[in-house]
Amino acid sequence: MIHVIEPDFSAGPAEGIRAHVVLVEPEIPQNTGNVARLCAGVGAWLHLVRPLGYRLEDRYVRRAGLDYWPAVRLSVHESVAAVLPLLPEERVSLFTTRAGPLYTDGALEPGSVLVFGRESTGLPEEVLEAFSGREVRIPTTGDVRSLNLGNCVSVGLYEVVRRAGWRGESPLVGPAGG
Repeated sequence: MIHVIEPDFSAGPAEGIRAHVVLVEPEIPQNTGNVARLCAGVGAWLHLVRPLGYRLEDRYVRRAGLDYWPAVRLSVHESVAAVLPLLPEERVSLFTTRAGPLYTDGALEPGSVLVFGRESTGLPEEVLEAFSGREVRIPTTGDVRSLNLGNCVSVGLYEVVRRAGWRGESPLVGPAGG
C-alpha cells in the first residue's frame, strides 16, 4: 500500500530528511517507482505534482518500488500552482537540459529541494520562471536529448549525499520517519 502524507518542506536533516525530490507531472510509472525506491534508500522525501501519467495504484508503480513503499515519505500536490508557493527558493535546484551551470556547481546540500520535470517535455515554463537562476544540468554529449528521469534523480540525490558525507547509516528513525 502506498501511503501519502502532508507535505513539509521545512523538514531537513534534523528530521532524517536528506533532501526533497519533486517530480513535476511524471508520466512513466516505472520511473516514479524507481525514484521512490531511491528516496527510501537515502532518506529523501518524494513529492509528486499532478497531473500524473498514471494512478498511484498502478501495478507498475508498485512493482518498481517493490516492498519499499512503506519506507517512502510521499506527498502528492494537486498542481504546479499549488506546489510553487511551498518551495523554499533558497534550497531549490531545477534540473533541466536548458541550464548553463552543472549540478556540481549548484548548492546541493542536505535539505535541498531537487525539482525534475516530466519525461517528455521537462519542467514547465512557469516553474523555470518562478525559480529563474536556480537551474542546473547534468552534462551529456550531443548524442542524447536527455537522460532517464530516475538516473537524473540518482545523480542529483547522490551529490547531496556525497556533500553531506553520509556513508550509509540509517537515514530515518523508522519506516517513513516513524
